[in-house]
Amino acid sequence: MSSNGPLRGRRGECETLDRLLAGAKAGQSQVLVLRGEAGVGKSALVEHLVANATGCQILRAVGIESEMELAFAGLHQLCMPIMGHLDRLPGPQRDALAIAFGLSAGNVPDRFLVGLAVLSLLAEAAEEQPLVCAVDDAQWLDQVSAQTLAFVARRLLAERVALVFAVRTTAQGTAEVRSSAHGTADDQLRGLPELLIRGLRDDDARALLDSVVPGRLDERVRDRIVAETRGNPLALLELPRGLTAADLAGGFGRPDARPLASQIEQHFLGRIEALPDETQRLLLVAAAEPVGDVSLLRRVAERLGIGPAAASAAEAAGLIEFGTRTRFRHPLVRSAAYRAAGLEARQDVHRALAEATDPESDPDRRAWHRAHAAVEPDEAVAGELERSADRAQARGGIAAAAAFLRRATELTPDPARRGARALAAAQATFEAGAPDTARELLAAAEMGPLDELRRARLARLRAQIVFARRRGGEALPLLLDAAKALERVDGAQAREAYLEAIGSAIFAGRLNGHDSMPRVAEAALAAPRGGQPPHLPDAAEAAHATQPPSLADALLDGLAKRFAEGHVAGAPLLKQALQAFRRDPCGNGDDIMRWLWLTWLIAGDLWDDETWHELTTHAVRTARQSGALNYLPLALTYRAGVHVHAGAFDVASGLVEESDAITEATRNSPLAYASLLLLAWRGENDQAASVMRANVRDATSWGEGRAIGLGAYLNAVLHNGLGQYEDALADAQHAAEHEDLGVYGFALVELIEAAARCDARDAGAAALRRLAERADAAGTSWARGVLARSRALLSEGRAAGPLYREAIEHLQRSRVAVHLARTHLVYGEWLRRENRRADAREHLRTAYEMLSRFGAKAFAERARRELMATGEPVRQRAAEVREALTAQEAQIAQLAADGKTNSQIGAELFISPRTVEWHLRKVFTKLDVDSRIKLRGVLTGS
Repeated sequence: MSSNGPLRGRRGECETLDRLLAGAKAGQSQVLVLRGEAGVGKSALVEHLVANATGCQILRAVGIESEMELAFAGLHQLCMPIMGHLDRLPGPQRDALAIAFGLSAGNVPDRFLVGLAVLSLLAEAAEEQPLVCAVDDAQWLDQVSAQTLAFVARRLLAERVALVFAVRTTAQGTAEVRSSAHGTADDQLRGLPELLIRGLRDDDARALLDSVVPGRLDERVRDRIVAETRGNPLALLELPRGLTAADLAGGFGRPDARPLASQIEQHFLGRIEALPDETQRLLLVAAAEPVGDVSLLRRVAERLGIGPAAASAAEAAGLIEFGTRTRFRHPLVRSAAYRAAGLEARQDVHRALAEATDPESDPDRRAWHRAHAAVEPDEAVAGELERSADRAQARGGIAAAAAFLRRATELTPDPARRGARALAAAQATFEAGAPDTARELLAAAEMGPLDELRRARLARLRAQIVFARRRGGEALPLLLDAAKALERVDGAQAREAYLEAIGSAIFAGRLNGHDSMPRVAEAALAAPRGGQPPHLPDAAEAAHATQPPSLADALLDGLAKRFAEGHVAGAPLLKQALQAFRRDPCGNGDDIMRWLWLTWLIAGDLWDDETWHELTTHAVRTARQSGALNYLPLALTYRAGVHVHAGAFDVASGLVEESDAITEATRNSPLAYASLLLLAWRGENDQAASVMRANVRDATSWGEGRAIGLGAYLNAVLHNGLGQYEDALADAQHAAEHEDLGVYGFALVELIEAAARCDARDAGAAALRRLAERADAAGTSWARGVLARSRALLSEGRAAGPLYREAIEHLQRSRVAVHLARTHLVYGEWLRRENRRADAREHLRTAYEMLSRFGAKAFAERARRELMATGEPVRQRAAEVREALTAQEAQIAQLAADGKTNSQIGAELFISPRTVEWHLRKVFTKLDVDSRIKLRGVLTGS
């Protein structure tokens, strides 16, 4: 048992915290979220944790409601005591954290680099002394701090760190926090280990109540109080104070009349209102000043004429402590002190706080106080907020930038400028992941006298919001209207809007009708060149025409021609567009990331595995460097797809896990493509087909018709692997009913193999003609390889042999190892049927070795059965031991085998070097190796 005994009625919870401490001290990182309604005892349990953390360094932070929009505020509180370790961090991490905390100026810090820096900072400090990090009122953390701490919590493993969050919820278990466009910090913490803190049991509640009620208490009254408070300790301690027996007999009114937190807060209000006026004003200042800066509080008190006696009275009332930092007895005291004051008094206090805040060291908080102090629209304050928004965005706080811009909009007196700021606020809010609030701001912007350009931009943003929420045809007419409006004022934005419209039509697929895509393409082809202002003089127009097209222009030209005139006609332009993206990947980093959702599909449609590899490599890197949480999951998902086709299933699985963790942390829609692709190629799940069909149903429910073709194609892969060729044929035919970009050609390949096995020669021949046309237009090794294999499958007699060998030659020059392995498989199957057993064994053995190593179990089983049919016994591969590794262990093992150090691996996977070392010890044990050289041998099969 710990040095400080358990709290009344909390023995189990205290023992959990004691075990958590012991684990952290032993070098096993611990994370726990204490979740419960206001007053239930979370803060008391946090105090128990801290009191028993002997030999540990304590880091504390408290979420503050008024700071929810100030990026990194909570993180700054927690990390400041250990910033002396900052110099030990690698340079990029050190610089990112310094910029995030405003300690130095610089470019936008990589959000994930900041997360890794915090992880490294904690790990460094924990090397000297175990760390206990306690975050109270975590529901009020600013969004960036919550995301970062949740990110760190999910990556702590082998560090001497205990990270505990206390989150206030309602009685129903939802986060109790004012409505926020960007969700709550509690959303970020979902999925972490948690402990639900409930009210005390009746016997413990009665005992606690008896301890604070003077004299005897009627048992019926006591039972009623216990029932109405549901055993909430703070309610039991606070509500009966100062009440007579008659008051207690009256109870608290109907239990459902108002939330319990309001009852408790009402009690604190009563206690505050009984204090002298000066004391109330001091409490108001402390409540409005969110960081607990005692020196600032003193300066403001002097400015407002509040004497020292006010502080003594506040402390004597047991409501607040003034030490090195101002600290309220309970968060509800802070909110009660603020609510107790009238609007004018609050404005006076915020004004005084703004005047006392240094504009050089803390301009953003000064601007925020000025905004709260404003009694009417004020352009000076609105302008200051707008500048704060720029600073917030530069530091990665997009949510904070959006909040500043929203308040700036409210305080802007000029209608035209107010509309412009509302539009800017809507854009920032949308980028921060709050489309509903962005839509409200667009409505506010519409009420202003916007010029033609801003009105067109507004229409485009509204369409983008619709597309982000439902990637179907609903956004298509809106994007076309926006593009038409932009043609008159901004040719570049108009063409981007047309490109987005084509993207919308692509994702709507067959649900939008077969004739919609050509109509969109025709409209895009008629659009003016990007960046060309309207009505240029002839000479200027000629000069403009000589400028190279933008990357968006190149994409639009290729896609418009492809959908207006067909795949073969559009292929040359699309190949040129992809080459333009690859030509200067560093300079085009933002465009690569921004348009990856289209370029990925185009490259797949052209069987261009090299472009797949380069685009996803640069997209992931750019998204990491810019901290673009909205783009990184997509980049990781598509990068995972590259690894699946390359046969690196374990690496792909690790990227899928990372993508899922980010989408969960940011509350973005999950991206199922890579996980379903893995499911299809692995072929190990009996329920895989139904899982994929369920995903198709979900996607089509919001109009994403492309999911129909994609799901059918993936089911065809699954069924071909399992040897269920009739099912594969039906799925592939369903997929090929519509020319979905990045799906159709793949579906034809699966259709041909299934048709060859089902003796459906006519269906196979028709598909082969379509495939040949597309593969010839693509001209890549991958395209030539799958075409030669498909011809071989439908060939008679000896003519098939040279085609199979041609396919292997082409595919050996590509990155798509799974397709090479499948070619060895079907060639070996053909050789066995031709009674060429020795030759068949060679190719079947190669297929089995490759497919087993990848983890393509269904296809490997096909190869194994065929190999045994040739009379060759199949021994278990040593590499199959690799299957015992988890996805993250496999990813770390591969990186280590590639020669990367623990620090490099940690930086790439956002974990600490100590955690990398911990994983590698497990990998070495599982694979029975004792060096990285031997590890490389096991993983490569050499």
